[in-house]
Amino acid sequence: MRILFITSNRIGDAVLSNGVLQSMLEQYPGAKVTVAAGSVSASLYEAIPGLEEIIPITKLKHHAHWLKLWARCFAKRWDVVVDMRGTGLSYFLWTKRRLVTSSKDDKVHRIVELSRVLDSVEPPSPVVWTDDIHDQKSVQMVPKGAKVLAIGPAANWSGKQWPVERFSQLIERLTAKDGILPEARLMVLAAPHERKQIQSVLSSLPKERVIDLIGHDLVTAAACLKRSDLFVGNDSGLMHLAAAAGVKTLGLFGPSPEWRYHPWGADCACVRTPEGYYEITHHPEFDYSHGVNSYMESLTLDMVVTAAEELYNRGKEIP
Repeated sequence: MRILFITSNRIGDAVLSNGVLQSMLEQYPGAKVTVAAGSVSASLYEAIPGLEEIIPITKLKHHAHWLKLWARCFAKRWDVVVDMRGTGLSYFLWTKRRLVTSSKDDKVHRIVELSRVLDSVEPPSPVVWTDDIHDQKSVQMVPKGAKVLAIGPAANWSGKQWPVERFSQLIERLTAKDGILPEARLMVLAAPHERKQIQSVLSSLPKERVIDLIGHDLVTAAACLKRSDLFVGNDSGLMHLAAAAGVKTLGLFGPSPEWRYHPWGADCACVRTPEGYYEITHHPEFDYSHGVNSYMESLTLDMVVTAAEELYNRGKEIP
């Protein structure tokens, strides 16, 4: 059995599509899997069961990257081709079964939209695969028995990044002696190029308590997140990675639709600005260019602290 899985360059969309791939693995035990993904998200699949090959997709002019991918795949006989990008590439490959995402539906969660390629009634929850190598790394990086607060203070666009200084204040509140995670270790996650924009957060933290995962591969990050107690972060791929890893995840929203991209799972929640998504994005002065000021200013520290406390205490008996 051979499965070709074509997925997104964006980490978030790739994570959200993984439930579909997991469904295929359950339908076809022992299948060999080839994953074609953007270079940013490719490392997400290093520990997938039955991995045969990862094909990084680098965008080229005139959509030549799809022709290049076809050239890599056309000579093989596939049992299943799953195209989460809706490229139509599978129609030019030999396969017994093809699953291709169709029209976009902004009214539903992205997972619901992606899962429509399946016949299942319930959308499959996103997953992230780890292996013994990455799990052992996480044991070395995250002390056994230690409480861990994980944060994702960066975002791929400045407009949806909660002010960095408030993350420092949030950490202080949540890890204070009377906080929900007193003296917890502090796990900081971000892409390599985002270190500079969140440096003020790192500088404000006690070095002996910091677990610096900025720029780490996604599988190691996921393995470490599995050993964490709470994740709080902006709407980002790392937020979805945390939810898929099974840690309680609180997403912060402003100029992005929470009904479309909230972290998925029973142990997840989101909190947004008092202004709704459309109120922000339809304002005459709204600017989607890079470097704009945050549209998250009205999301107060108290609002996030309260949401974090409610999520962390969910399902627990409070004396």
